[in-house]
Amino acid sequence: MKFSCDKAGLSEAVNSVLPAVSAKSTMAALECILLRVKKETLTVVGYNTELGITKTVPVTGTEDGEIILGARLLSEIINRMPQGMLRIAVDDKLITEITGGSAQFKIVGMSAEEYPSIPKIDPEHSFEIENGLLRSMISETIFAVSQDTSFPALTGTLFEGKDGVLTLVSVDGRRLALRKEQTGCREDFKFIVPGRTLSEFMKLSSRFSSDKEDGELKVSVGVGARHILFSCCGFTMISRLLDGEFIDYNASIPQSAATRAVISTRAFADCVSRAAIIISEKVQNPICAYFEEGQVRISCETSLGKIDDAVPAEISGPPLKIGFSDRYMLDALKASGGDKVLLELGATLSPIKIMPLEGDSFTFLVMPMRLKE
Repeated sequence: MKFSCDKAGLSEAVNSVLPAVSAKSTMAALECILLRVKKETLTVVGYNTELGITKTVPVTGTEDGEIILGARLLSEIINRMPQGMLRIAVDDKLITEITGGSAQFKIVGMSAEEYPSIPKIDPEHSFEIENGLLRSMISETIFAVSQDTSFPALTGTLFEGKDGVLTLVSVDGRRLALRKEQTGCREDFKFIVPGRTLSEFMKLSSRFSSDKEDGELKVSVGVGARHILFSCCGFTMISRLLDGEFIDYNASIPQSAATRAVISTRAFADCVSRAAIIISEKVQNPICAYFEEGQVRISCETSLGKIDDAVPAEISGPPLKIGFSDRYMLDALKASGGDKVLLELGATLSPIKIMPLEGDSFTFLVMPMRLKE
């Protein structure tokens, strides 16, 4: 096998697949990257049996073949080589020669036959979605993915397609994040994507480059019985789906409210942030919010001090006092994105519902915290 390739393109490909390489494994091949050359196209693969990432790169002066090389070593070599064209050649004994400028490395590779095969998906469902829109939907829900592995299904985000609308939902037992958009999905489906996969997709998709505007850049999504595949700009990412039943999230969302508040997102977030200054990480004291005519009064008292503050709001319904976590509220406000949000409250121990002023493109729930009398 041999080929020549620009360092920048090869470096991007190698670094992009690293998140799918095992840092430590009893199977040495899983700590490697697969390089495959066929008809002047180089395919770079990282795969750890749970997540796989591939990137194709055009190359020249090729001789078809494949080899696996230690991921960290290869990455370090490529990143430190001089700018310009690099030449890689592999002999019959799997000695790999990497040449660039005056620098030349020789490292020992392994037979590609030892590399595990990435599953081939026979998609039961497939659709396309704008890269920017998918990134937005993921970023506005992933913060609520559960970290509790005793409920595996909640460590991912539910993707649900129905009547042309794509809905993403994350729940961790103390909050819920829901985001929906009309995407033209022609099929109805439900599947759960691991939170780690979505985190890596967000990093990978930031590398997508195209002459098109982000809104015109499409990501192809294919879903099989046990795997999901994202494809765009020569990148592909394949991941296992999570088994198990997701909760009935619709039953968790209050359908009525006694008190409603229209409030500036930025002003409310600033007010909550100021109160958070005196909250210790070890003892998560609640922030007390009192919704009354014309304003929301904020207070908090901890061993570090006390704060009283207020932010203007359009309030309808009876006055209501409620406690909440500063972090959970700030995460929801940040994800909402708009200048103003609508807060709906049923009772002191009912979830706080955060929505846009118009439509239902997002719904966030923040569970209340008990206040000391």
